[in-house]
Amino acid sequence: MMYLVELEREIELQPCFFGPRLREVLEQKLHSEVEGRCSGKYGFLVCVTGMGDVSKGQIREGLGTALFNVHYSCLVLRPHKGEVMDCVVTSVSKVGFFADAGPLQLFVSNHLIPEDFSFDSANEPAFVSSDEAVRVQAGAEVRLRIVGTRVDADEIFCVGTIKDDYLGVISQAAGIV
Repeated sequence: MMYLVELEREIELQPCFFGPRLREVLEQKLHSEVEGRCSGKYGFLVCVTGMGDVSKGQIREGLGTALFNVHYSCLVLRPHKGEVMDCVVTSVSKVGFFADAGPLQLFVSNHLIPEDFSFDSANEPAFVSSDEAVRVQAGAEVRLRIVGTRVDADEIFCVGTIKDDYLGVISQAAGIV
């Protein structure tokens, strides 16, 4: 699920950036340091939506740099157990498949795939339905439900299922009819 959170961060700047464009430089550095990172507490920091108050810089003795305390709002992706997500399959093996939903990587075990699907390694590895109408292969879009999450300090990993109603392939991979 996506959330908008208020955060703060200390940003260090070299003296060459002090001047009339200071706030603009702080904002650029904030974007480069924060966006795309993962925080175990908040989730994936997708993008900075706004920058609020900026403290007066504190000069660091002996270095000449200054530390600024910056308040900002950020859009974060934090997955929860039971949440339904649309993902793109990245790889398939006989034990299951991996899929990505933006920066989030999910794994679906073959035990969490409907029984009428079987693994086919003949051409491109895929799980194929018994009537061969549906293929779960790299590039396919699937809708899945998260059944478990593991949160580390700088990574979030999820396990999902496509075994429930209204879950499964929503779009075949390019080139598949």
